[in-house]
Amino acid sequence: MEAQKVIISENIRESLGNEIAALKHDRLFVLCDRTTQECCLPLVSGIEAVSKAKVIVIEPTDTNKNLDAVSHVWSELQGGGATRHSLMVNLGGGMVTDLGGFAASTFKRGVKFINIPTTLLSMVDASVGGKTGVNFGGLKNEVGVFNNADCVILDTEFLKTMDSDNLCSGYAEMLKHGLINNEAMWTELVTFDILNPDLAQLRRMVAESVAVKQRIVLEDPFEHGIRKALNVGHTAGHAFESFAMRRTPILHGHAVAYGIVCELYLSTVKAGFPSDKMHATVRYIRDHYGRMSITCDDYAELLELMTHDKKNTAGVINFTLLGGIGDIRINQTASKENICEALDFYREG
Repeated sequence: MEAQKVIISENIRESLGNEIAALKHDRLFVLCDRTTQECCLPLVSGIEAVSKAKVIVIEPTDTNKNLDAVSHVWSELQGGGATRHSLMVNLGGGMVTDLGGFAASTFKRGVKFINIPTTLLSMVDASVGGKTGVNFGGLKNEVGVFNNADCVILDTEFLKTMDSDNLCSGYAEMLKHGLINNEAMWTELVTFDILNPDLAQLRRMVAESVAVKQRIVLEDPFEHGIRKALNVGHTAGHAFESFAMRRTPILHGHAVAYGIVCELYLSTVKAGFPSDKMHATVRYIRDHYGRMSITCDDYAELLELMTHDKKNTAGVINFTLLGGIGDIRINQTASKENICEALDFYREG
């Protein structure tokens, strides 16, 4: 897999216009959900090529990231005369870029696509790294393929349309990138005011966060080794997210933040992660994300959900833990007792 082309833009119309012109195509399609159709499509509608594009609209939120929505996108592409030489622009959050990337990668065995992430989460996580997919059978991202977008355009101007919960959701992935990178990055992240962000500073931090992910993805594009570093917080986090999907869904980044709390506890117990840095990170998460209400009666279901994680081998729950900031320990296991202790810490610590 080649290096992802990522543009940090300060003029989205100019950047997108240039990329559309550079990618030869016969027909242009723009995929968005109803929210980004209203809030974000106007920011690119001044481009002549976009004004002539067929706009495909899907319903928002992760509950609609499913095969029915993919089928709708395929039908719209087919009905709009898309060929293997067509181009699709995915304008939206991680749900749109994941689903749109999967639809584009599989329609006629693949059409070109550009990702324009409009949420902080999709900027630093979902739109970079070549992962596409949809939820299936009540599990997150169960069906998908690895395929890079032809270009990813990041513009923090879109973040002005976001509420604080969604900003925090994306910021959880940035916290993870700081934890797996270095102490200077981690320190800035756990002292930054994400609720009242300086967008110029955040643009620089987003670029640094994306660079961390790109470096790891290039080293291990298909997640056989070090790419598992990007799963810090995600084994427990995906379990929290799937658990919530059966009740009241929560944002992905909030689930990851809760997973980071559990997995930093395991890192401290099993890998010697410094307790002061663990508590500083947990304190930031508590202050900005709160807690999801669970009881010890829910542990069995959460453990069962963890067994479905794609990193597992032969049903053994696999974690990526940390011996310190930047000290990554992939392919770590923990006993049922350790995991329950981590859930206790999440609830009470």
